[in-house]
Amino acid sequence: MNEQLELKLKKTACKVRMGVIEGVYNAKSGHPGGSLSITDILTYLYFEKMNVFPNDPKNPDRDRFVLSKGHCAPALYAVLAERGFFDHDEIKKLRKVGALLQGHPDMKHIPGVDMSTGSLGQGISAACGMALAGKLSNKSYRVYAALGDGEIQEGQVWEASMFAAHNKLDNLCIVVDSNGLQIDGSVNDVCSPEPIDAKFEAFGFNTIVIDGHDFAQIEKAFDEAEKVKGKPTAIIAKTTKGKDVSFMENQASWHGTAPNAEQYEIAMNDLKNVMAKLEG
Repeated sequence: MNEQLELKLKKTACKVRMGVIEGVYNAKSGHPGGSLSITDILTYLYFEKMNVFPNDPKNPDRDRFVLSKGHCAPALYAVLAERGFFDHDEIKKLRKVGALLQGHPDMKHIPGVDMSTGSLGQGISAACGMALAGKLSNKSYRVYAALGDGEIQEGQVWEASMFAAHNKLDNLCIVVDSNGLQIDGSVNDVCSPEPIDAKFEAFGFNTIVIDGHDFAQIEKAFDEAEKVKGKPTAIIAKTTKGKDVSFMENQASWHGTAPNAEQYEIAMNDLKNVMAKLEG
């Protein structure tokens, strides 16, 4: 990856993180921790990898994305707003009655959302269906899905994985946002899914482990996934929950907590400092 592109993606990701904080603060509820950890992955997908059409969001030839960890909608919404699917002012109305953006993704009303999600474990099944439909109709689109490392404690994830491998869905690429924390604490303490890469490999996936905040590694992983034939790919992205917000980083308590006014100012200043260094 050239330095110019990497810098552009880092700046965009910082803006997306600001959108996450803006949204959950104004909503007085939401899930900032996991939204901040998945931001770099979503930024790369929507600004570099995926074939999407902000002015024609239902284009049948578009690539599909499913946020299986649907509670991290603030990150998806912020990315979609930056990409031009809807006005950025909608972010401040997050979770308000009658607003466009609700607590979980809604495919019926929100431009750019390909699947309504929220019940953990179910999104990957929908992604498998989309990928199989693409195969049966000889379409060239690819399907991407993001899961949490706590989410993969759900049994349905492994049923879907078995289905994906059995049907040789090489047009499917899933990303596990492995930030090590879930609502009840450490993922390994609650119910360890490790070794995650070996599990997906045993289920018939091509597996790749990366630093989920390193755009060069992210690019290399998605490029490899595109070249793999005969099996789906699982990218295990090691990330930091609450990334780039000082008091949120690696704190399970920020899984589903909104910042107060003082915390909002600190968080936004943290992100402004990140942007200043990038623009330095």
